[in-house]
Amino acid sequence: MSNDIGYDGTVRPTTEPIGLDLTRTGRLLSRAFDDELVAAGASLPVWLVLTALKRGDHAMQRQLAAAVGIDDATLTHHLRRMEADGLVARHRAPDDRRNQVVELTAAGDALFGQLLGVVTGFDRRLRAGFGAEELAALRASLAHLRANVGEAAVRAVPDGQE
Repeated sequence: MSNDIGYDGTVRPTTEPIGLDLTRTGRLLSRAFDDELVAAGASLPVWLVLTALKRGDHAMQRQLAAAVGIDDATLTHHLRRMEADGLVARHRAPDDRRNQVVELTAAGDALFGQLLGVVTGFDRRLRAGFGAEELAALRASLAHLRANVGEAAVRAVPDGQE
């Protein structure tokens, strides 16, 4: 049995590429998750910032941007809004005035608690019908796919330019 994608005479795949299936699924899940967060009065960037701050390991704005996976300018946009909403407070770092320290406020902590219920509920919905072994196999398969893409990306970079 071949894992390759075959095409019939009409240039239609006889088996859909796994990347296409994953892309569709990822978009569907992402939209559904975003909708849940918006219904609760937040967004994915807000959730990611609150989570990083709640963990306590990313108080500096630059570290926070890296942890959330967005650039500094985009994070600044979100932090301004979150600060205006009373969810975070920012101040200059005493030892390096170029850096901003971001802290969770009581309102931000309360929103985190509210969103945590939304996020865990969404996670339960996704896990419905899966056993522990199936979830472990799914995680392993996803990690394998990420590794495959990572390997391809590394191979695509010419020597000496990594």
